[in-house]
Amino acid sequence: MGRAGLRLLLFPYAAQIRKLQNLNCRRKGPKEEMEEAEPETLEGFLAWAAELGISDSLHNFQSQKPRICLGNSLVVSFFPDAGGRGLGAARDLRKGELILRVPKSALLTRDSLLKDGILSSAANGHRCLSPTQIMTVCLLYEMGKGKNSFWYPYLKHLPRSYEILATFSEFEKQALQVDDAVWTTEKAISKAETEWKQATLLMQELKLKPRLLSLRAWIWASATISSRTLHIPWDEVGCLCPVGDLFNYAAPGGESKDIENVENLMHSSSLQDDSLSSGHSTDSLLVERYDAQLQRLTDGGYDDDIGAYCFYARNNYKKGEQVLLSYGTYTNLELLEHYGFLLNKNPNDKVFIPLEPSMYSCNSWPKESMYIHQDGQPSFALLSALRLWTTPQSQRRSIGHLAYSGSQLSVENEISVLKWISQNCRVILNTLPTTVEGDSLLLFTIDEIQNAGNPMELRKLLCQLESEACAFLEANSLQKEENGGELVLSRKTKRSIERWKLAVEWRLRYKKILVDCISYCSETINYLSSQNFSTVRTK
Repeated sequence: MGRAGLRLLLFPYAAQIRKLQNLNCRRKGPKEEMEEAEPETLEGFLAWAAELGISDSLHNFQSQKPRICLGNSLVVSFFPDAGGRGLGAARDLRKGELILRVPKSALLTRDSLLKDGILSSAANGHRCLSPTQIMTVCLLYEMGKGKNSFWYPYLKHLPRSYEILATFSEFEKQALQVDDAVWTTEKAISKAETEWKQATLLMQELKLKPRLLSLRAWIWASATISSRTLHIPWDEVGCLCPVGDLFNYAAPGGESKDIENVENLMHSSSLQDDSLSSGHSTDSLLVERYDAQLQRLTDGGYDDDIGAYCFYARNNYKKGEQVLLSYGTYTNLELLEHYGFLLNKNPNDKVFIPLEPSMYSCNSWPKESMYIHQDGQPSFALLSALRLWTTPQSQRRSIGHLAYSGSQLSVENEISVLKWISQNCRVILNTLPTTVEGDSLLLFTIDEIQNAGNPMELRKLLCQLESEACAFLEANSLQKEENGGELVLSRKTKRSIERWKLAVEWRLRYKKILVDCISYCSETINYLSSQNFSTVRTK
């Protein structure tokens, strides 16, 4: 199908596409280095993708060159409240149905980029760099080619910027408030700077343009790799997948707790001395269940038989609905670190509360398994460990198997555990400088700031805020216009506001988990107390 056919295919979504093109024009980044004489349109990109054999057509999956890239199963659309640009269903889709195929030759990998003789020769002289660092340099080198790059139609449509933790300023880092999150951000920033310095000599040898040599460009390229690569069996770095990376993220739902339960059963069975003596070990059955759960988290993968990366519908979708892809199980902090976004309702989010050393030593649960779920419920391992810890040391050996299996040891023991968890959640909340209510109000005001119609309205909004707003103004050195003393927000400042908002959103969700945990503990304690009281009365 030619360009006229593609225009007809995209006609129902023309308004959304114009929004996307305008959005891309407003954002700038290291890709400013590319020539901007006639920017490639989205339909041009899809036509280029079709030439490479990328197809969503069931009929064309067996042919070498499909006539169209999208339109049978998927369409590019804009979802303003659910990730922005993404892929929608062009028809009703069935769960498990093959909906997109990207041939191996269309995957952007280290191997494909290192076919450039100059790049390959230079990279061979820097074997001390990690595969990911080499891929980052390769991507920047390819960006420097501009329209001379074979991959230009794809590179042109990559995001102009990312709001990952490595881009956070000191103010934005401190806005996270929680020590673990601040430490994770510091580590991400330090890692980016270290890897950039290590690769600078190679980039200089390749004579990259000055802007592509900058730390900002390096963070952009590494973020592109971190957030958009897909797993392939022959390269640990993964691959960039044209069209395939247009899917927006859907967090795995109930699977996360299912997997936790299977892992806990496997762990507890290995701790007990009286293992099963039958020929068919329960462990093998648990492994099968575990593998089945992991399989449910996979919406696509490279298929050697087809010679392509294949994507499958993770659910049933009605025509027009956004088709989502699960990248795996991530907490909101991990999403922020690697992808630059977070989810309002993330079933995989969790909060770790400080535990005393004696709590770790009295059991063999891994530290990372003891946390509070996003719905406020303590994890299986956390409850098990605390039940054992609150038991007198002389009795732990005799009832350890009950604790590891997830059983309540007694009403008194359970209430003691829940009171301890609730109290420690309160301690954490009290040590943080702002409350859930304060953060909710701040988010509302930040939204108003982002939508402020004029500088006077902006100044009025900023004056309403307290100390954190003053710190924001100081951190961003906001200038005043000479006539009228009006505040002016640069593009850089607007991006800082977006990261500030992400930090506040993250800490608010963190606090809500703790609040929900306190409510869960209180309700459970009340229920156990009433049941115990009823039992006593009937005796």
